Amino acid sequence: MTRRGANATGFVAVLLWSLLALLTTRAAPVPPLLLNVVCFGIGGVVGIIWMLLTDDTGALRAVPLRVYAFGTAGLFGYHLLYFSALRLAAPHGAEAQAGLIAYLWPLLIVLLSGLLPGERLRAGHLLGAVLALAGATLLIPGTEVGGTGAGALPSYALAGLCALVWAGYSVASRRLGDVPTASVAVFCLATAALSLPLHLALEEAAWPDTNVGWAALLALGAGPVGAAFYVWDIGMKRGDIQLLGTASYAAPVLSTASLVIAGVAEPNWRLGGAAALIAAGAFLAARSSRSAAPSAP
Repeated sequence: MTRRGANATGFVAVLLWSLLALLTTRAAPVPPLLLNVVCFGIGGVVGIIWMLLTDDTGALRAVPLRVYAFGTAGLFGYHLLYFSALRLAAPHGAEAQAGLIAYLWPLLIVLLSGLLPGERLRAGHLLGAVLALAGATLLIPGTEVGGTGAGALPSYALAGLCALVWAGYSVASRRLGDVPTASVAVFCLATAALSLPLHLALEEAAWPDTNVGWAALLALGAGPVGAAFYVWDIGMKRGDIQLLGTASYAAPVLSTASLVIAGVAEPNWRLGGAAALIAAGAFLAARSSRSAAPSAP
């Protein structure tokens, strides 16, 4: 696969993640950890079926256990920290701020990518990431400093750690270029298995009461919390990691657009401003990546 093809494949994950909010809303009232169990279970099964069809199951035997532990920790750790941050933020009305902090991972990917062998962090990447972050910020209402009190600080800390975990997982995946993407199926199944006891201990089960809700639940497992991790793995290992990191800020814009189209949210000026800033940021990052192409591995 060419570098351009890997970029396109990785961006499919961004498109799938843009449906996460809409499908999660439609899948209510399923609680978060139970969503983890069902969706990652579906995502793992999808990967197993794909391996059986392509006769690629033998590749998993050569993957070291430490790699499986790393991938599972990335998927499970990110979602556990994310849901915990939102739970702690809720009593203080700080969900929006915690969500914004958690969405610092694209910026961290761009910055941390400069530590990888063969990669060079350019001014265009930094400026593009900052512009994209500013665009994502516009989509979060009530992000002004103050008003939530010191009680929300633990949720902010968890949200920041959440962003660092996913950025670290994504960037470190680049060093695992020889590990087959099929291993993501094991990551998903292990995440589902770890989420089950936590769900039983902390939540009460609740299931959709409409066909639309069940369809959304299945779509979550097949797409944003399933196939997205496979194509993201390809993009991180073989594509332009800095460009993909900056382009990931398109997810909150596309997510908001999908909610507007579905009638769940109302259109407003924030969407247009965010789209313009994110487009400008992605353009700068792409331009910097093209200028660095001759020396790229």
